[in-house]
Parts: sequence; C-alpha cells; structure tokens
Amino acid sequence: MSERTHVDLQRKAEQIYARLNQVYDEPVWRPHRPPMDQLIVTILSANTNDVNSGRAFRQLMERFDDDWDAIRTAPLEEIKIAIRPAGMYNQKAPHIVRTLEMIYDEQGGYSLDHVAEMPVEEALAYLTRFPGVGHKTASIVLLFCFNTGSFPVDTHVQRISQRLGVAPRKSNPEQVKRIWESLLPPETYYALHINLIRHGREICRSRAPKCEVCPINGLCDYYGRSGEWEGKG
Repeated sequence: MSERTHVDLQRKAEQIYARLNQVYDEPVWRPHRPPMDQLIVTILSANTNDVNSGRAFRQLMERFDDDWDAIRTAPLEEIKIAIRPAGMYNQKAPHIVRTLEMIYDEQGGYSLDHVAEMPVEEALAYLTRFPGVGHKTASIVLLFCFNTGSFPVDTHVQRISQRLGVAPRKSNPEQVKRIWESLLPPETYYALHINLIRHGREICRSRAPKCEVCPINGLCDYYGRSGEWEGKG
C-alpha cells in the first residue's frame, strides 16, 4: 500500500467512523460479560446467531449451577445436551472442556483477569491457543471485556468493509481486522464495531442493501456500481 493510498484510506476511515457516530450515536464502552463467560459464549457462537449461542450458554450454566468445575468434569454428553441450541455441539462441547482444563491447569481456577495485563498481540496469541478460539473470538473477549485495542470482524463488518472499499473484495476477516487497525486508533474500535454491525443489520444488508438511504453511500465504492458485485455478501 503506498503512502498516498494509506493516507487516503485513513481519511476515509475517519469519515466513516464520524458519520456512523452521528447517525447511530457513539456507543460508550462498558464491561460486557465476565471474561470467562464471554470466552465460552464466543466458542458457542461459531456458525450460529447470538440468540442461539445465548440460549445455549444459559442452558449450560443453569444445568451446572454456574459452576465451571462441574462443567469441566461433566460427561461430554451432558454438555452436548445443554448447548444443543448452538449447533455443532459434538465439536463445541470438547472445545469448552479442553479450554476449561487448560485455564484450570495454568491458573488453578477459572479466571482470565491476567489477560488484561498482556500486550495485545500476546493476549491474542494466548487466547487463540484454546480450541475453537480464532482471531474474531479472541478480539471479542479483549474488546468487550477489557476494552483492549483489538478489532473483531464478523460477517457484517467484513461485508461493509469490502463494499466501502476499505478492504479488498477477497480479503479474509483477519486481513480486514489488520486494515482497520492500521487506519484508526484503538479507542475507536468499540464504537466502530458496534455501529458497523448495526449498520449491517439495518441498512447494508447482505441481500438487498438499502443503498439509496445509506448515510455513508458517498464514501462507498459499491454504491452506484452497475452489474453484479463479486465481493462478500
């Protein structure tokens, strides 16, 4: 990427960020779930929606009385029954157990508070060691629980980034993440992530996006382009 291109993209990213904050208001960071809860929820969220993963997490905690030790030592079949709403329970149940085992062996309990003290790249490497935890999952834990400067990229963020021209059409989520992180400072990541998801659900939908009423269509490469768009979404 040339310096001029980077500067242009940086200016565009700043305009997108500012305009989304004007339209949707600027979300203020607050701690979401406790870090352990968030980690398990995000493992459950793979290839499903928030409703299903949330329901699976609630059932898991109710079945085992909010006791991580009971979950770690439970028969896998019982865990699979509890998390069935999230789908892929044959893979997710052992991932959860192995993650709990690793944390217990290292910490003597079930806490991720020590992650808050790690540099971002070290924290990402630490979290992605756990089975079923990728860059998006790890970034969600870091951003939502600790407000650490790591930018999660879900399908909405990826689609909008590619349509806007911030990221190449064929870029993968990790590449999109790195691009945004190179363009904007860490203190913007939470508001940008929340607002891009809202924008993706309400306006820049996967099918039939509402381009004519989009408040950032003047910054969008996709807007007004004729023919079939070959990018994500």
